[in-house]
This record gives sequence, C-alpha cells and structure tokens, in this order.
Amino acid sequence: MYAEGNPKTKKQLKQWIADGREVYAYQPGGMFPGKTDGVATIEGPHYPEPHRWYASVILKDSRIIKVTR
Repeated sequence: MYAEGNPKTKKQLKQWIADGREVYAYQPGGMFPGKTDGVATIEGPHYPEPHRWYASVILKDSRIIKVTR
C-alpha cells in the first residue's frame, strides 16, 4: 500500500500526520484490495522510484491516523 501525496521518507509521513494533514492509504491496481481499517504496511516512495522505506500504520476509513513503526 502507498500513502497519498507520495512522502519521500517515513519521517515526512510522520510529520504530515503530526501536522494534522489527512493522508489516505491506497492499494494501486485493485488486484489485491487494500485494508480500510486496522494495521497495514505502507511503502514509499511510489513506483517507479525504488522503495526506500516501509512503515506500519493504523488506518481508520483508509486514513492513516498513526505511524507505529
């Protein structure tokens, strides 16, 4: 799964959440449906760039409410 806005680092994703920005998670392609609630893994940056970071997040209605790792 990816985070909307394409954060370049996990630190940037954490800062966006801390700033109160609404960041949604999504699963591209639709072949494997993404979660909308609970714990999920986010990777970034988006394809076609190589993934450099992964984060465990808590989702509520597809919105990232907390980065746990």
